[in-house]
Amino acid sequence: MSTTLTRPAPAPRTGAMLLFILAVIAAACWLGINFTFPELRKTGIPSTATRLLIDAAIFAGLWLGLARTQLNQSARIATWLAIVIPLVIWQIVVWWIAIEGGFRARLGAVPALPIAIILPLLIVLPVLLRSRRIATILDATPPHWLVGLQVYRIFGGIFLVAWAQSELGGVFALPAGTGDVLVGLLALPTAYLLYLAPRENRQRAIAWNILGILDLVTAITIGFLSSPGPLQLIVQNPPSTLLGTYPTVLIPAFAVPLSLMLHALSLRQLARLQRNQALHGQA
Repeated sequence: MSTTLTRPAPAPRTGAMLLFILAVIAAACWLGINFTFPELRKTGIPSTATRLLIDAAIFAGLWLGLARTQLNQSARIATWLAIVIPLVIWQIVVWWIAIEGGFRARLGAVPALPIAIILPLLIVLPVLLRSRRIATILDATPPHWLVGLQVYRIFGGIFLVAWAQSELGGVFALPAGTGDVLVGLLALPTAYLLYLAPRENRQRAIAWNILGILDLVTAITIGFLSSPGPLQLIVQNPPSTLLGTYPTVLIPAFAVPLSLMLHALSLRQLARLQRNQALHGQA
């Protein structure tokens, strides 16, 4: 008589901790490369590579989410293009302005960086929060996807590298860089727990989204108040002029509003998840 021994499945906390450690290793490698090769960072090559990887993840995730809906093929393609094309155009415009130096603070000129952050949010957020087509995609997409995607926030640790190399003042770099890295490190374990049990871990995912939003709002506020211009109330040495120059400016000018939009989508998705679960529970 033979007995087959089966190993118990790893506990959820163990899996989450392993993902956290993996994210820590990735963040350490990224920061180490940028700290060791500062000239490489200034070329914009690492920034371009990471941005393309993030774009690929968003575009692929959107298509896979559409594939899970009941929309026909033509509707899926049309919806995908309606989202991807404006996103690409927005990114190209921001990239072009950044390379041309359009976000640098100029005496007496209206600061362009606050406009680059706030204007897309004013235009896009109402659509994301009210569109029925977006709601259809969110209902068909696993909620852990939007959470895990923002592991890319570990790249915000570049502010810590700039501070360590005396290119940015600690008043901005320390809270902004530390907050971004923390949110990025927690993205994968939070997504994993949400994958295992969406209902039980929904509140954890909401808390993670709130943490991510607070980090971005704090960074934006300190950045405005410490950068040269009409909004400056905090003077630090060195000044925060790096925030307006390429390639660093791509983070506040594009990555910050994009991340806020992803947080808004995730919170809407989690709210709909609770509502749908309540409706199914009553049925």
